Amino acid sequence: MNTASATAAGVRPRLEVLSPAAIRRIHEATLEVIEKVGVRFPSEQALDVWAAHGATVDRATSIVKVPAHIMEAALRTAPPAYTLAARNPAQDLPLDGHHVHVATDGCGIEVLDPWTLEVRRSTLADVGDIARVADALPQVGFHWVAVSAQDVDPATRTHEELLAVWRNSTKHVQTETVVTGPDARTAIDMAAAVAGGREALRARPVLSLMQCTISPLAHDGGPIEASLVAAEAGVPVGFMTMASCAFSGPATIAGSLVVGNAEVITAMALMQLAYPGSPVYYAAAQTAMDLRSGAYTGGGPEDFLFGAATNELADFYNVPLSMGAFATGDKRSGWQAGLENGLSSFMASISGADMLLGVGLLHGSRIWSFEQMVLDCEIASIVESMLRGIPFDDEALALEAIAEVGPGGEYLTLPHTRKAMKGLWKATYMDRRTYGQWLDDPDKFHRDALEKARALIKDHQPEPLDPALDAELVGLIERHQATAAVG
Repeated sequence: MNTASATAAGVRPRLEVLSPAAIRRIHEATLEVIEKVGVRFPSEQALDVWAAHGATVDRATSIVKVPAHIMEAALRTAPPAYTLAARNPAQDLPLDGHHVHVATDGCGIEVLDPWTLEVRRSTLADVGDIARVADALPQVGFHWVAVSAQDVDPATRTHEELLAVWRNSTKHVQTETVVTGPDARTAIDMAAAVAGGREALRARPVLSLMQCTISPLAHDGGPIEASLVAAEAGVPVGFMTMASCAFSGPATIAGSLVVGNAEVITAMALMQLAYPGSPVYYAAAQTAMDLRSGAYTGGGPEDFLFGAATNELADFYNVPLSMGAFATGDKRSGWQAGLENGLSSFMASISGADMLLGVGLLHGSRIWSFEQMVLDCEIASIVESMLRGIPFDDEALALEAIAEVGPGGEYLTLPHTRKAMKGLWKATYMDRRTYGQWLDDPDKFHRDALEKARALIKDHQPEPLDPALDAELVGLIERHQATAAVG
């Protein structure tokens, strides 16, 4: 979604759920937790960085306690804005606080097959098909690796997935499956080949990384070391907390915000201490545990409040934000999916998210649905239209048209109407037929969305990789596989 352009005297709508005093209180509480309770970093490389910069490091437990002044100084070196580059420069995505970029989500393990309509395990072919459909849909700005290629050797799965996306799309790629230092080095080598070299990659990062924290108050060593490899190369890296009220976070929203915030900002600070000025971003997909089943919910009121509050925290730290949205808990494309995905995407967007994740996934990010992907893009287009706000220039006020029609007339035949109506939102899949038409074919919009996805899978052909580049990427994967086998 591109919401940067401002119309005359128009203001982009903005929602705030935290006062400046509340944001400051969460920040201060977070610093207190980091300094007195600590955060676990099970990586000798990370512990060495913390120790070298004055943190208290317990090597036996891997718990780091960081004084507030060290945290705040480190966070001030993070760049407030940068660009996620694409293989096609026309599809570059500025992270500047004025845009909302929608993406797929990951990493699902099942696919609602678009041809048989049966749920099955995800494969590498699915990764490519999803990327090809996402490449064609204008609402999707960049890719997450949406499903796991479970038919591929785990030693090279991460890199095979990246190659499948680059083969099927020219948009930016963000991956959540680069979780070791060696994996990261090969992924960076691949991205450098796509970008045209290491310095070209630093200037135009065609790849970015996402890592999940381990709530409460912990990180995994492999992802942290992969992130340090990315930070050294100038590749953006983000850290996502999924702290869940009453389970991996306190039962209160404010308490879980503190826990998640401590996880995210310690990881961002570590990157800055190791490589000052490296691009980082805040990420969150917090929720409340379902009190009946204990499940990760994805779609309750707490999720929507978390989305808005986390945006404000990212703004406080002056870094871009990636927000989990969409990814309904519904098991099919239905009423619940529309409600949850509409509210979650709207709340995150209107409060200022830069990156919005989740189109296409059902059952809390477990099952991929091509039909849902297309319908989620319809939701994204509605949100995009709302974020443009209301223009108030002379053309929009329409005084000449009002005078021409006068009392009791009609506007349908006016030239002004023919020109201005192009700016009105138009439904593609939302059902606005008469009741009689609906009775004749009540499932039409579901079928249309599925047929759209099927057509794109079969017919859409993105710009292919240069054969020499493709061969180079394959060679890097083979080299990684051989090294892994020896290791």
